[in-house]
Amino acid sequence: MAVPTGRPHHDDTSHMHATTFRAVLSPCIGVCMLAEDGLCDGCHRTGAEIARWSQMDDDERLRLMEVVLPERESRRA
Repeated sequence: MAVPTGRPHHDDTSHMHATTFRAVLSPCIGVCMLAEDGLCDGCHRTGAEIARWSQMDDDERLRLMEVVLPERESRRA
């Protein structure tokens, strides 16, 4: 017989198996041409960033997509 402790009892451990994986999609829009400034006309990445995309971790990809690429796009406009 269980003795009440006054604390809530949690049998649900499903939260312990939660993953931190985030699928960060490529910013490629299919307009793949490097301009004179070295940036892709479609996604505004450099050739090196495009080549490294598959090796980047999620944090690096998110920073590129949320900070770097929008700044580049606004400078080109």
